[in-house]
Amino acid sequence: MPPAKERAKRIQRRALRDVSKIRIGDVARAAGVSTATVSRALTFPDRVQAETRERVLAAVRELGYTPNSAARQLRAGSSRTVLVVVGPRRNPPFFSEVLRGIDTALSQAGYAVLMGNLDSIDGKEKYLVDLVFGGHIDGALVLASTVPSHAGRTIADSGIPIVGVCAETDVAGIPAVVVDDEICCQAQTRYLLDRGHRHLAYLAGPQGNYNERHRYAGFQAEIAAAGLGPGDFVRFEGNYDFASGVASGKAFLALERRPTGVVATSDEMAIAFMTTIRRGGLRVPQDVSIVGFDGIELGDFVEPTLTTIRQPRFELGSTGATLLLQLMRGDAVPSRLTMLKGTLDERESAGVVKM
Repeated sequence: MPPAKERAKRIQRRALRDVSKIRIGDVARAAGVSTATVSRALTFPDRVQAETRERVLAAVRELGYTPNSAARQLRAGSSRTVLVVVGPRRNPPFFSEVLRGIDTALSQAGYAVLMGNLDSIDGKEKYLVDLVFGGHIDGALVLASTVPSHAGRTIADSGIPIVGVCAETDVAGIPAVVVDDEICCQAQTRYLLDRGHRHLAYLAGPQGNYNERHRYAGFQAEIAAAGLGPGDFVRFEGNYDFASGVASGKAFLALERRPTGVVATSDEMAIAFMTTIRRGGLRVPQDVSIVGFDGIELGDFVEPTLTTIRQPRFELGSTGATLLLQLMRGDAVPSRLTMLKGTLDERESAGVVKM
């Protein structure tokens, strides 16, 4: 075992695994540096050499040290503020209800919500990381596959409770509340297959995205179960947004042999796709059947109304917030992954294939 890890283990045993007993001096001894260096590594990571910074962060993780814990205690143990992180490319129509669920649960418990968007603005992630390490946040809900990070440290390294909502995060051990994407996309696909569609289009989300991986797995599983293969569907890449739906619709219109059924992995893409192909002269569902995914309100008002998988958006937010409240109280959560069920909302945009 490396010396630093050995020291950390010794200190951790002496603290009897009670992280409230871990002090900055313990981290310094475990990392083999001064307390000033630990403070700089956590507060101004850019001013510390990468190798030293990594030793400090490794000791922080190993010991379970929560920076600025003394300051937190001086503030009566809580800032009563939760950081809600929303990832890039997240569609506002979908997340409005998720955020309402979060705000309802947290406000009832007396917590304020601070929003942070992982967009491309320079310094945004550094700001969020510094905010957390500064002791201004009691917990975080991350509506993205990645947690905010900067200069080799993430908000998870701070020791605050974190829960993922709508997707698992890239940090092992963080609990998450999600819809069963794979089962839901299987239901979408089966709905079209049961109506005789044997040539399908799949409107994808961002490659590598947590939700996209599971939705595509569900689509492929149902295709295989029907005895179909790669030649029986066309995949269009996208980002869950209206622009992706328009682009996919234009590409669809250019095909010589067009699919009769479309599985869209977001309602925004489904609605934009449907509008684009209708402007191109196709009829929905007479020529092309479309099934969306999300259950946003706009699907009720387009023509024809959108058949879709309805996600329990409010419940996703409120359940995630409830789990975070449990963690902030020091309680255990029932499981690392909480899966909620989606339901198929049958409307007018999908029908039986024309023979």
